[in-house]
Amino acid sequence: MSIVLKSQFSLSTVVSISLLATLLGCEPSYTSASKSFNNTLVYCSEGSPQSLNPQTSTSGTTVDATSGTIFNQLLDYEPGTTNLRASLATDWEIDDSATRYRFTIRQGVAFHSNQYFKPTRFLNADDIVFSIDRQRLKQHPLHRLNDSEYPYFTGQGLNQLIKSVEKINDFQVEIILKRPESPFLSIVATPFFPIQSKEYAEELTKLGKIKLFDKHPIGTGPFQFLAYEADSYLRFKRFDQHFAFQSEFEDLVFSITPDPAMRFARFSAGECDIMRHPLPIHNQIASQDNTITSIETAALNVAYWSFNTEKAPLNNLKIREALNLAVNRKAILRSVYNNQAVLAETPIGPGSWAYDSALAKTLYNPEKAKQLLSEAGYSNGFELDIWAMPVQRAYNPNARKMAEMIQQDLLEIGVKANIVSYQWGTFLQKVRSGQHQSVLLGWSADNADPDNFLTPLLSCAASMSGSNNSRWCDPTFDKIILDARIETAQDKRQQLYQKAQEIFSQKKPWLPIAHTPNHLLINDSIKNVSVSPLGTISFESVSKKLQEETP
Repeated sequence: MSIVLKSQFSLSTVVSISLLATLLGCEPSYTSASKSFNNTLVYCSEGSPQSLNPQTSTSGTTVDATSGTIFNQLLDYEPGTTNLRASLATDWEIDDSATRYRFTIRQGVAFHSNQYFKPTRFLNADDIVFSIDRQRLKQHPLHRLNDSEYPYFTGQGLNQLIKSVEKINDFQVEIILKRPESPFLSIVATPFFPIQSKEYAEELTKLGKIKLFDKHPIGTGPFQFLAYEADSYLRFKRFDQHFAFQSEFEDLVFSITPDPAMRFARFSAGECDIMRHPLPIHNQIASQDNTITSIETAALNVAYWSFNTEKAPLNNLKIREALNLAVNRKAILRSVYNNQAVLAETPIGPGSWAYDSALAKTLYNPEKAKQLLSEAGYSNGFELDIWAMPVQRAYNPNARKMAEMIQQDLLEIGVKANIVSYQWGTFLQKVRSGQHQSVLLGWSADNADPDNFLTPLLSCAASMSGSNNSRWCDPTFDKIILDARIETAQDKRQQLYQKAQEIFSQKKPWLPIAHTPNHLLINDSIKNVSVSPLGTISFESVSKKLQEETP
């Protein structure tokens, strides 16, 4: 039976027309809706962005909403790969000390415009310096705009690493580091290095409206921001002056649908062209329907249960060891992931060259867990909060169900668990400020370097910035991952990362749970959609087959 209705107007098609009319701000006539279907790409996303400025948030929903749409970086990745390519920088040079990076800026790159701003010039070196220094310098006029924090930038220690950002001329910039940093180019290509308009900031300051800078973003990306309503929609229009490509679609709509069953219902009814993060059952249904294209790609990610090591009794290693042993992760893989994931043992997955396959595995052993609790002075157990994120992510299709399974496992060792959740933005804010006891979260890598799983998530700097939600700081571990970032020889870096994984395994600030592939469901009339191993979707080459409608 066909799930996607394509060739005639039915009740579900009328629903689709009404939805698009609402999102696009037009009357729901068949003529205008038909035009909208041909010229609008509708993407069913799983949650609202925490911010429209990826400098200020590490959430995947923020990255999805901004990195393939509003902004460009100096470098980025070829769609569907982790291969670096030129973007706003056409080329770059690194000096012999590996501390001085000179970027040549692409000429003739236009910025977007909106009701507050009409650019008078193209992108130049001033915008590059402005965009990096906003995150780097506490005295920068926009550093604390709207109480901004920069969790990725500070979690990577870039505020300490970057010595200066210098304009050489209008189209050349040098970033000077205090020491070598092997993954630096990969870091520059992440969504957390968006290039923004200095002129826009100056214009809003003159108007007394600088607080709108991140709420009505201006970038150089292939789509221009139009409107946003939390938990409802994001609207973009094609930016015809984009330096690299022009989409076939005039409009791009994110239909924000946190509930996966409702998201699949909208996709099945033809309201969405692309559906993000289907449940395992949805993948099964899709595999039996020739009107749906299912994409599965290898991914660099990890799902984990993190312990706030600043709070008793989770500051006790024996307690963390007991909790690790108490959870039946294989049962979680069966029930939550439908066996469409692999068991995680460390933050770094088996697809990475730095993965330590010889590391001892964590085995389910509730009796040993009880023994450890008794040795730690908790023979009668204790009470624990498990924070479960309210949105679905590639690395965790159902955090609530996972929390309930862990809750049942913990009862066996005498630990009473309470499940806590909040609206997504509030949830992330509270976790970043350390209000949780334990939390189910995860990470999709921003670049292919193994450091991306360690420095942002487990370094001492990240414990202070909030992206290390275990708030664990181990000086020995920190020194090893720093040495690995300075080292250039991959075999030596591998040895260092394996030592780091050993320390992680011994100290257990998390229980790693799963590494998962990326999944995407696509109406088969949509072509050339790509998802990278980093989990980001590219709209660069997406096209749509026009179909004749039955009268």
